[in-house]
Amino acid sequence: MSGVATAVVFDLGGVITESPMTAFTAYEAEAGLPEGLIVRLNSTDPDTNAWARFERNELDAAGFTDAFEAEALAAGHRLDAGRVLAALAGEVRPAMVAAVRRLRTAGLPLALLSNNVAPMERSGRLGELLELFDAVVESSVEGVRKPEPEIYRRALTRLSEAVGREVRASDCAYLDDLGINLKPARAMGMHTVKVVDPTAALAELSALVGIDLLDEVAS
Repeated sequence: MSGVATAVVFDLGGVITESPMTAFTAYEAEAGLPEGLIVRLNSTDPDTNAWARFERNELDAAGFTDAFEAEALAAGHRLDAGRVLAALAGEVRPAMVAAVRRLRTAGLPLALLSNNVAPMERSGRLGELLELFDAVVESSVEGVRKPEPEIYRRALTRLSEAVGREVRASDCAYLDDLGINLKPARAMGMHTVKVVDPTAALAELSALVGIDLLDEVAS
């Protein structure tokens, strides 16, 4: 089994961990808000809204709370930004972590590329997960976020530095659950996988890297 990708870049939320969308929907239902409101707010003025500025570390938590709740009010709704942030902590998908371990054992360069609102803790279970990657690139650290092309270039640079050789875009498979984040990666030459169903995504990744990752799902 031969593949076209010799390195892999993973998104975190919605790929290695469960998507926060389910928790967003549950909160909207509980609070009597229109379904999809949070996503719509995040998609309005996507480069300058509260969420974008928070992920670039231009706002602290208090600043985000004020700005995001103001955006909701402008759209005619009152919400609790704290509840929205709490929804970001998704459960880890064991099959995805097993696949990462399999790829690491096979010697493929691995990077984690995540939009987040604060630097990730390097301790506990999350720290153990981060140690599986040669490079971890976070929007809150870099001051740029997906889908800005610069953060993908930085991921390639960090990964190349970590493994001591050039890793090109065309060498990489990139997994993300959002099409808007896959588009710039694909334009750079990466082999992209949209993660909707994790098992289907692992099948697609298996073909790209030439390593059977599906047995990790059954084990």
